[in-house]
Amino acid sequence: MRTTAGLTALALVALLAAACSSGTTATPSPTAAPTAAPTTAPSEAPSPSADACAPDKLALKTAGKLTIGADNPAYPPFFESSDTNPDPWELGDPTNGKGFEGAFAAALAQELGFTKDTTTWIPVPFNNAIAPGPKDYDIYITQVSYSAERAQALDLSDGYYDVAQSVVALKDKPITKVTSIAGLKDFQYGAQVGTTSLNLINTVIAPSKEAKIYDTNDAAVEALKNGQIDGLVVDLPTAFYVTAVQVDNGVIVGQFAPTGEAEHYSVALDKDSPLTPCVNAAIGRLKDSGKLASLTQEWLADKANAPVFQP
Repeated sequence: MRTTAGLTALALVALLAAACSSGTTATPSPTAAPTAAPTTAPSEAPSPSADACAPDKLALKTAGKLTIGADNPAYPPFFESSDTNPDPWELGDPTNGKGFEGAFAAALAQELGFTKDTTTWIPVPFNNAIAPGPKDYDIYITQVSYSAERAQALDLSDGYYDVAQSVVALKDKPITKVTSIAGLKDFQYGAQVGTTSLNLINTVIAPSKEAKIYDTNDAAVEALKNGQIDGLVVDLPTAFYVTAVQVDNGVIVGQFAPTGEAEHYSVALDKDSPLTPCVNAAIGRLKDSGKLASLTQEWLADKANAPVFQP
């Protein structure tokens, strides 16, 4: 999700991904297909009329402009760099329509009737974005996993990507030999504050040592490199980037198969935002047209495989 490394080429990630997961025993992938649109059931709310979702009818922060928030740095493979990133963006450039979420955001904006000229991006720290209260943007797109707790403070759209959580460790450490959830319990873990990764540590792994919590994923990565934690828990696409670019001797120990409804990324909006039904309708059209599946295949297909932890 977040890094200070300057290497952002998706090709590098694809080239190194296989090597980064070496030393683990191949097991079946989770049931959620990485190259398809999320399996989550669509919103039960009726679709709004096209006229109600016309750009000039929407209640926007700035009339006639769609303002999108994203975390900064903007991490590959979700966002990709430009030759020269515009200020203030680091690592990735959300404005160029590249990377999975950059391309998804561009397609979503187009479905809502906005062009690149009528779309603007602003940097917003992830933890600020998921906190209660009004925001300075219309929508926020940075790997916001749906949770019932978050949905009490925010509007969370229908899912646009089903995601698995995973464990990253340093090569040749004892944890890299673990193949089961039960075997993970006696190690030290870390994750970024406010993430579903941290929640998974506490509820699924339930380790004997209290998890270490970091303000940013960069800080958690540094803790792994310095040996302060045995395992870093992040979503799977991020794990491939961490092991390919950020941590030279990093490996993906494994991923967690979904239990019940698959975890998915949602667009985040103000609570009870009038824009939410229009966003859900636009996501539905991207799914129905095959565009969302195409974007997933293009940007994430080579980053969705790793051994699955058994019970």
